[in-house]
Amino acid sequence: MKIYTLHKKQNLPISVNTAWDFLSDPKNLKVITPDYMGFNILSGADRPMFAGQIIQYIVTPVFGINTKWVTEITHVIDKHYFVDEQRFGPYQLWHHKHFIKEIEGGVEMEDIIDYKIPFGLLGQLAHPILVKPKLEEIFNYRKEKLEKLFGSY
Repeated sequence: MKIYTLHKKQNLPISVNTAWDFLSDPKNLKVITPDYMGFNILSGADRPMFAGQIIQYIVTPVFGINTKWVTEITHVIDKHYFVDEQRFGPYQLWHHKHFIKEIEGGVEMEDIIDYKIPFGLLGQLAHPILVKPKLEEIFNYRKEKLEKLFGSY
């Protein structure tokens, strides 16, 4: 069983409050997701983030195939971190930790995603060719979009 980890950090010249208000609003996930992914929230984003919150959405990550994705917000410490875990979707495991901490002149945002791909050996072969590059592309888009919205550090 191969579990992969994607680790990203980004500094922004904003306050912890501003970062938290943006990142903890599930509706803003659409803002920082590439348009071609067809991100559409179906339910669960109608109130502020809380542990136990279930969010359902449709994404089109590859080959124009619509994929239903259901995540649960499992942990929330206000203005510090939250965790979302896939309950239904394209991965066998998706555990995404979002950390926010104050630094001089702004905030450091850190994402740590532990994930497992289905389909055994076939999934492992697809990882370096399809999955990892797609995740890198998505998180690079997020970094650029957040810098456009909030400025560079």
